[in-house]
Amino acid sequence: MENELTLKRFIEIRRELGHTQTDFAQLLGVKNTTADIERGRTKLSGKVVAELLRQFKINPLWLFGESDQKHLDTSKTSVIPKVVTVDSAEQDNMVLVNAKAAAGYPQNIQDTSWYQQLPAFDMPIPEFRNATYRGFQVEGDSMLPNLRPGEWVLSRAIEHIDHVSPNKMYVVVLQDSVMVKKIERKPNSNNITLVSLNETYPPYDIKPFQIQEIWEVSSKLTFNVDATTETGLLRQLQQSMEELKKQVGQVKSGT
Repeated sequence: MENELTLKRFIEIRRELGHTQTDFAQLLGVKNTTADIERGRTKLSGKVVAELLRQFKINPLWLFGESDQKHLDTSKTSVIPKVVTVDSAEQDNMVLVNAKAAAGYPQNIQDTSWYQQLPAFDMPIPEFRNATYRGFQVEGDSMLPNLRPGEWVLSRAIEHIDHVSPNKMYVVVLQDSVMVKKIERKPNSNNITLVSLNETYPPYDIKPFQIQEIWEVSSKLTFNVDATTETGLLRQLQQSMEELKKQVGQVKSGT
């Protein structure tokens, strides 16, 4: 029989993450529902404790009442890309993640072979060569009026969550989704708030450990209708790169 504090903390985690007993069971590999664990009828297995640590960075010692530190490593949450893609000459290149591919991105984030199926673009601009950039297609209307569904953003990898700024847009890769949002961090809070520009979508809070990667949006691309083919897409991306070259030049000269 688990002690009451452990059960209370287990329930607290589930509720905080916003899961039903059935959802949570599925995430943790438990049959049907977590109800029996929560009532103390079923032992909290080592596998469940390991999953809580792996997926949500829950400190097992906190779970069993032996520590006040609930999460392990939250201060060191790295949001750096899990895979850096390179071309045949070992130069960093830009992979384009369309809306369909984005659905599988969080699950395949560490699988280097998965990235090879996506169109990639060699960087023609020296300034882009030493930083990892990725293109993402915008899905949904949560960032209207700035970003329309189907448009693309070019975004630059950032290393740490402390590098985010409230006046920029970011591609945020969570454990199960990819979205474009603004990011706000409230003082004295461990939570991170994801904000949509479209006011019909309310802001919502997440924990740092729920984030796998963050990419800072550096520019928006609007492709014509003929960009549906890969060659059309890359050709227009080349034109957009010329625009970016001008932007980079302007930034350097301080205009």
